[in-house]
Amino acid sequence: MTTSSDWAVEAHGLVKVFGENRAVDGVDLSVRAGTVYGVLGPNGAGKSTTISMLATLLRPDAGSATIFGHDVVKEAQVVRQLIGVTAQFASVDEKLSATENLIIFSRLLGLSRRDARTKTTELLEEFGLTEAASRPLAKFSGGMRRRLDLAASLIAQPPLIFLDEPTTGLDPRTRSQMWDTIRRLVTEGSTVLLTTQYLEEADQLADRIAVIDTGRVVAEGTSEELKSSVGESSLQLRLASPTDVAPARDLIRSVLGVSAAVSPEAGRITAPMTDPDRITDLFVAFRERGIHLTEMSVQKPTLDEVFLTLTGHGVDADAAPADGAAAAHTSPKESVNA
Repeated sequence: MTTSSDWAVEAHGLVKVFGENRAVDGVDLSVRAGTVYGVLGPNGAGKSTTISMLATLLRPDAGSATIFGHDVVKEAQVVRQLIGVTAQFASVDEKLSATENLIIFSRLLGLSRRDARTKTTELLEEFGLTEAASRPLAKFSGGMRRRLDLAASLIAQPPLIFLDEPTTGLDPRTRSQMWDTIRRLVTEGSTVLLTTQYLEEADQLADRIAVIDTGRVVAEGTSEELKSSVGESSLQLRLASPTDVAPARDLIRSVLGVSAAVSPEAGRITAPMTDPDRITDLFVAFRERGIHLTEMSVQKPTLDEVFLTLTGHGVDADAAPADGAAAAHTSPKESVNA
């Protein structure tokens, strides 16, 4: 099926309510085709519920959304031919082997027996599952199941792929391999909408990022734009003697005109760099007062600081019921490439 829009996703004012819980509260998203778009937020922020509405698995209570120009409600069947979904819950059958699962999915998607076996072999190799291909899924680790679930969603390599926290529970090596796969998908023409709790993941992969909290988009932009929005770079100092912390903070206040924060780690100070040209004056003042440094660095704002500034809590906040409500309405079997 051909696509007819430069925008893979356009959503305006999406709302989803479960009882008293307003899981999604007016979300707007615009995802350009051929990019990775990251949706960053804690458990319960509304990320999965938003994905479920865009993927036609949940009907919005208000608002509208299109996939490549096709309305997710009025043209749901068309939309399902344009998307693949890897949800938080595995869509595979535990009684079957990895090979059997992928062959069944391939046949359901219209591949011939021969093409289904060829595609299955390719995907098992790409995701490092060849040696375990004949093993029952009941004996798979959580990370292996996640890899198989993603492999299943990529059988047809649709124009738009929804990846809902695809690397949750994976070890660092496997997560890195997954990142390479996502980059390859975009290079080959797919668009990826990625939800994640991992700040580094959004930073590494996403062309643009939406920060979502309590069902609302609280900020949107490139990683660098978001970081710049929360302030300047910071000066990181480690003092040779913890007893110098107080005089060092006084000098920072008098020379740089800013207040410095002291880390719980003794002797470590962080100060905003509002005027980088005056840093040399600070170091001269330190030397005159006999304050010695063992380490100095300049750090740009991080996505963690962005999230803390915008929401008042970290991205790994305790789970809230918002996305759990969506999970209760989404069958794992529906989550395979629609």
